[in-house]
Amino acid sequence: MPEGDTVWNTARVLHRALAGTRITSSDFRVPQLATVDLSGWTVRESVSRGKHLLLRLGAPDEAPWTLHSHLRMDGAWRAYAPGERWNGRPAHLIRVVLRSPGAVAVGYHLHEMALVPTAEEDRLVGHLGPDLLGPDWDPAEAVRRLADHPEQPIGEALLDQRNLAGVGNLYKCEVLFLRGVSPWTPVDAVPDLPGLVTLAQRLLAANRGRWTQSSTGSLHRGQTSYVYGRRAQPCRRCGTAIRKEELGERVTYWCPVCQPERSGPPTPS
Repeated sequence: MPEGDTVWNTARVLHRALAGTRITSSDFRVPQLATVDLSGWTVRESVSRGKHLLLRLGAPDEAPWTLHSHLRMDGAWRAYAPGERWNGRPAHLIRVVLRSPGAVAVGYHLHEMALVPTAEEDRLVGHLGPDLLGPDWDPAEAVRRLADHPEQPIGEALLDQRNLAGVGNLYKCEVLFLRGVSPWTPVDAVPDLPGLVTLAQRLLAANRGRWTQSSTGSLHRGQTSYVYGRRAQPCRRCGTAIRKEELGERVTYWCPVCQPERSGPPTPS
């Protein structure tokens, strides 16, 4: 699940593969960048900002630029050794290929790709709230932003990247379960909002540096989550069947007993 920790891990993979090297060739397979040639550019660093990935580049005799991409639900970057078979995804999903003397970076099904001057990154990520895994993490600011929308359901508020950057469906569901809060509870009715925000940051940080996301402490298959992905399975606390609500890409899992503020989504009027 490409949430904040996955993007952080991806940025680290690209940094290890490309940072400090010169791009020997580039191949963009998206219309807006089809004519761009990064040959001769140097990769300075690869960093994440919430769910956004920023590959910062040094152009010959020019100010630095940033290649921006977003993984959304299905995007991925892979780093291969020169000559290694590309087996990350089907070839028709490739959106960009960056070659250097020691590695080949391939981006699959990437979204919101853009190349902008690094000084103008805020055009793409300036709207984001504090990054749960970033040096700017500020829990008080995250709480303030959440509290600015007191009537919004907390499940929606946690997914709003303008409040805090990095939480997706998985962590939303797990954090709310662990705090015993219904996803449909208004923000101003959530007990101990700072504690909820702190827990969200701790869960993402605990999974930083590994690809298996776990909120239970177990890395064994089928034991990594309390509610996420467990529709109709018994709650690990009370045995009640876990419920699921789906609206587009937004999926919510919850236990109606352990998260008792509401037993489900509000009834349509």
